[in-house]
Formats: sequence, structure tokens, C-alpha cells
Amino acid sequence: MLNVLVLGDIISRVGRNSLKSKLSGLKKRLNVDICTANVENSAGMFGISEKVIDEISKSGVDVMTSGNHVWDKRAGIELLDLREDILRPANYPPGNPGHGYLITESRGVRIAVINLQGRTFMPTIDCPFRSADTILSEIPKDVRVRIVDFHAEATSEKVAMGYYLDGRVSVVAGTHTHVATADERILSGGTAFITDVGMVGASDSIIGVKKEQVIKRFLYALPVRFEVAYGNPRIEGLFVEIDDETGRASKVERIREETGDFVADER
Repeated sequence: MLNVLVLGDIISRVGRNSLKSKLSGLKKRLNVDICTANVENSAGMFGISEKVIDEISKSGVDVMTSGNHVWDKRAGIELLDLREDILRPANYPPGNPGHGYLITESRGVRIAVINLQGRTFMPTIDCPFRSADTILSEIPKDVRVRIVDFHAEATSEKVAMGYYLDGRVSVVAGTHTHVATADERILSGGTAFITDVGMVGASDSIIGVKKEQVIKRFLYALPVRFEVAYGNPRIEGLFVEIDDETGRASKVERIREETGDFVADER
């Protein structure tokens, strides 16, 4: 049996500090074998940087996935070709930096981690469903544990991906909206699914941003500079037990770990 922890979007320093203070204990309590997290918002809400990625890795994240914001910092884009443990969505057109999946190992078990991005209300890129088919045809058949981060806006597209990959992957975990959904389950083919795992950031916020700024934008329909919120931070994610012989999930549990208030700058 392999224990997998999939974490939501890490929001700036507040999210990184949450990982630093609590992830080690959480992994020990759940006996986690591999931990993934989405890092596209980890450096000041937009993009990634070498310092930030090193910090997240040292906190205990084994594989870092991403989404549309991974392209927001030039230095971060360069990291995509330099580090094997950072993924960008596989269905960006060929020729882009980086890679969309990797095969790693834990306790002698080979594990595939796949990063895909939706197209509904998102940038127009290649089809994530057909990209998934291509990747699965490339992954050796003996790699039975397969984890998918599907970074998408529309709940319908995420649910469709879950059913499309049911029985062919171990986990389909949605990211991007920063709001954890309550639909975690194991589909009929043995795939663990959740529409969105949530975020690693301040729960006293609107998707990680100071509440008053977002409300002001809705009230007046004018541009507002968003700043990171840092009240009542928490770690949100999905814990899955997987039979490493079959790749089928046997247990799924939504994770919400309060990490305690602290003062942080907003970078």
C-alpha cells in the first residue's frame, strides 16, 4: 500500500510558512510516501523562483505541479528545464520549456505524476484529454501508481476528466480555484477523485487575497491591487491510500490542517 498526499495551490509566503511549520508532522502522522503540491502561486502569488522552490522542497514536497501562472516570472520559466521535480501542464504546445510528467520512486514503487490544464475559461491550449491519452501510452505498464493534477476552472471539465481517466490512473485531483470541494470519492474504476483540493494559505481571505480588496473590485468594477492575506492559515489537500500492485485507490480523505497565525511579509 502506498500513501499519497496531494496539496492545493501554495499561496506566497503564508503558504510556504505553513508547510515549513506543519508538513513534516502531517506526513509523519499519515505515513506519507509521496507528497505533491501545486506551486504556481508560491512566489508572491504569481509564478515561481529558485529560492521559493528550494524552500518548498526542503519542507517535504517531493513533486511540484503548476498551472497557467507558472509562466509569470522569467526566472521561474528557466527553472522548468533545470529541475526534474517541477512540472508544467503537459498540454501546452510542443516547444515550450519544461515537462508535463515524470516518473519517480518511493519505497521501491515507481510512480507517475502528471500535470494537465483545463481549457474552459482558461488559455486556449492543446486538449488535456488527448494529452492524457498520449502520456498514458508512453508510461510503462508496470508504473501502476499514477497521480494527476488537473489544473482547471470549470467543475464540469474536472469531473469529466475524473471519469475519463477512471481505471487508468490512481488519482485525479483538481487544483486552481483555491476552494476545497466536498466531493472526494473513489470512482467505480478505482480512481480517487476530488474537484478541487483547495489551497495552502490563509483561510481568512478570498482565495488567498485580502477580503476587502476583492470585495471592492466586485463593488466598483475597477482595477484593484491584490495583496496576500495571512490570517488563519491552513494546509488543504487530499490523502489517498493506493494498492501499489493494481494502482487502485482504497481510501480517500480530504485534509484540512490549521497551521496557526503568524506575521509574514507578502512575498
